[in-house]
Amino acid sequence: MISNTKYLIVIGGPTASGKTGLGIRLAQHFKTEILSADSRQFYREMNIGTAKPDAGELAQAKHHFINSLSIQDSYTAGDYERDALVLLDHLYQKHDVVIMVGGSGLFIRAVCEGLDNFPDIPVQIREDLNTLFENKGIEALQEELEQLDAAYYAKVDQQNPKRLLRALEVCRATGQPFSHFHQQKKAVRNFMPIYIGVEWEREALYQRINQRVELMLEIGLEAEASALSPHRQISALQTVGYQEWFDYFDDKIDRTEVIRLIKRNSRRYAKRQLTWFRKVEGMQYFGLENFEELMRHLSQFIA
Repeated sequence: MISNTKYLIVIGGPTASGKTGLGIRLAQHFKTEILSADSRQFYREMNIGTAKPDAGELAQAKHHFINSLSIQDSYTAGDYERDALVLLDHLYQKHDVVIMVGGSGLFIRAVCEGLDNFPDIPVQIREDLNTLFENKGIEALQEELEQLDAAYYAKVDQQNPKRLLRALEVCRATGQPFSHFHQQKKAVRNFMPIYIGVEWEREALYQRINQRVELMLEIGLEAEASALSPHRQISALQTVGYQEWFDYFDDKIDRTEVIRLIKRNSRRYAKRQLTWFRKVEGMQYFGLENFEELMRHLSQFIA
């Protein structure tokens, strides 16, 4: 056990795994606060489709970075790193432990380890890629990135055009794979991250995902997506649970197909999240029923 150390308990893992509830339980135990690291829960307009904590859950523990932005706002992992570190400095004045909860691995890494330094991108390259996306769609971006950087393509969210465009910018500008620039040295932080994952059998997790989609439909996901449809080109809405509806609203597919796609894409997203978090050094996994075992693990670090 390290004395005078501040701790950030990071609850990471796939969608529908129960991170929100576990984070609240730990925040109540340590009498502390929660930072959301779900990059879609930042947006005020996106509620049902992001499985944002409801009013009751938000009342059980103080959350930060929930409803903090509009979909019109541009916000990067670098922005989150800066804002979260400032907030943590403030929170550590009154807490020894803070909780971070979310499935956006890049945002978690930004806070705990720092981001990589990438080269400046010529304006023409950025414009050319945006034109490619507008004219030929996300499939063209996926194909080019798979050719230029198969390693990054295998782990990136392949349905997120913002991530694909960023990687391709670097590939085209430097002639090197985007993954080549991923730093080896972690940034020095004034806190100790403790990584916790919620453990599920794959099929049980997929069943939870399907059930969550059904619940979202019951409480109004279609209406929420319809209200946001005029803004469909915004990067935040290129997200599972929203993007599948847009072809339906354009009479290109039926509602049954929308639901099938949301469930399938949610499962695929969870698989990518699992792959990401498996690579996090030191992450320990616990079932939701094993809270006492989790607390014994944490007691090795926290008095």
